[in-house]
Amino acid sequence: MSTAAPVGARPGSAGRGPVTDLFLGGGRARRTTWLVVGLVVLFSAVRVISGQTSLTSSSTMAAALLLAVPLLLVALGGLFAERAGVVNIGLEGMMILGTWGAGFAGYQWGWAGAVVGGLVMGALGGLLHAVATVTFGVDHVISGVAINILAAGLVRFLSELLYTDNPAGGGVTQSPAVSSRPPSFSLPVLSSGPDLLGSLESRHWFLVSDVAGILRGFTSGVGVLTVVAVLLVPASYLVLWRTAFGLRLRSCGENPAAADSLGVPVYRLKYVAVLISGALAGLGGVFLVFIANIYREGQTGGRGFIGLAALIFGNWRPGGLAAGAGLFGYADALQLRSRTGVVALLLLVAVLLLAAAVWQATRGKVTQAVTAAAFAAVLLVGYITIDVLPEGIVSFTPHLTTLLVLSLASQRLRMPKADGLVYRRGEH
Repeated sequence: MSTAAPVGARPGSAGRGPVTDLFLGGGRARRTTWLVVGLVVLFSAVRVISGQTSLTSSSTMAAALLLAVPLLLVALGGLFAERAGVVNIGLEGMMILGTWGAGFAGYQWGWAGAVVGGLVMGALGGLLHAVATVTFGVDHVISGVAINILAAGLVRFLSELLYTDNPAGGGVTQSPAVSSRPPSFSLPVLSSGPDLLGSLESRHWFLVSDVAGILRGFTSGVGVLTVVAVLLVPASYLVLWRTAFGLRLRSCGENPAAADSLGVPVYRLKYVAVLISGALAGLGGVFLVFIANIYREGQTGGRGFIGLAALIFGNWRPGGLAAGAGLFGYADALQLRSRTGVVALLLLVAVLLLAAAVWQATRGKVTQAVTAAAFAAVLLVGYITIDVLPEGIVSFTPHLTTLLVLSLASQRLRMPKADGLVYRRGEH
């Protein structure tokens, strides 16, 4: 006597648990899992070949997480705006406003005040962008560029006005130090106390020590706000793809005329989306202030644009942009931790490009395969012949990574259909 399979069960899935399904089941979860496993093995192999322990050390991973969070928040901000149909080139300017707001409020009211100050200043930048693009129909790119220019000049003016001769310190280009630090924690036993992960990492075993270093970097001295920022990724997915509000907001970025005809408040949702976008970009600026414990002029260093690149690399999806932010954050952290480690990164990227070349060849895309293979050969020669990269090139590593990744990912991108279009009721 046979027992019928439960309704909705996949063939051959009997007896599987959630962990087994993760590795043997079909769909995106399985591909993502095996991709992560493959990348960890590749990192471990490159670490052994090159002898560069900084590639998977806990210190590098901790720095990568810290540097990826601002990019992640900026990219999430861009996600909300562009899913509602508003291109936000002004993310860099809103991030600049966030850093100044965090510095101003932080030295007076501590880290909590810094968070509120950064959110408010970033949201004000978003409000200005929304007024220009949604209400007055200004070209989105022009408005964003104007906000970037305006933000840089505004924070300089405010610093001269409020920090010059300030008894608490500061000056024309920086604020007084933030009066308190946000709380942080480490996992007991594993990352603190006996520190089992640290013990495994120090043995430099293949794969085992690398996994231990990665886990320790992500679980030792982690700020509470960092955890909140990471949790915003699944929260954004749930809001945008699993709620009526998210469906209405995304409809504004796909077909605002159709959404308007169904009673969706298009203008109001665009305003809400751009305000959220500015607030998240401002929060990314807050994290930069927390890293240095002070606001400094030019602190963003173009990270608003890199966050926008992470959004595009992630195909306007939360998971994809998180991967892009992690990649750029890791490149930034590695160039800060080790100049020789960046050379080992050439070998890693060469292997990835070679794999991309094979994959493109199997799909019959000869031009893309040859291009990827040629870049892989150049990077491999560079790894073999270069001992230490010049300091100028090392510091430019995150930007080079941005250009390379975007060039490889450009063929599979699909932006919202009405993204960047000026909408006027009755004209479409």
